[in-house]
Amino acid sequence: MLVFDDFEIGRAFPLGPKLVTSQEIIEFAAEFDPQPFHLDPESPQAELVGGLIASGWHTCAMVMAMMCESYLLNTASLGSGGLESIRWLHPVRPGDTLTGEAKVMDRRVSASNPKMGIVTFAYGLQNQDGTKVLAINGTGFVRKNLPA
Repeated sequence: MLVFDDFEIGRAFPLGPKLVTSQEIIEFAAEFDPQPFHLDPESPQAELVGGLIASGWHTCAMVMAMMCESYLLNTASLGSGGLESIRWLHPVRPGDTLTGEAKVMDRRVSASNPKMGIVTFAYGLQNQDGTKVLAINGTGFVRKNLPA
């Protein structure tokens, strides 16, 4: 189980690969972001953006799943303080394979809770062509030590 001391500045956790399908783009959009360019590749809106594209929120959900697979489910996580920024840099399309990393940018012990560390991450995803599609900066809370 990873604890605060395991999150050294500069450490990077690999994310992905994740193959994105038309079906999942449409299913996510139908429930959470029903804009035409996320639902129908034949819509006039989709034609303007070059076809069906994933919701940015879907891309964020995919990076969350990749974080869990890579390191988070093996971390003494105490949640998150939120995100400083999210940038959707390039559309995610059906057939894209996403990879990336979660990189530790800063860390400190919480002033209000000395049993907890605060870790600042930079998350990035790119597609199979090396085009950056997502950049996120955020914080995570991690236990300093495991209970005895």
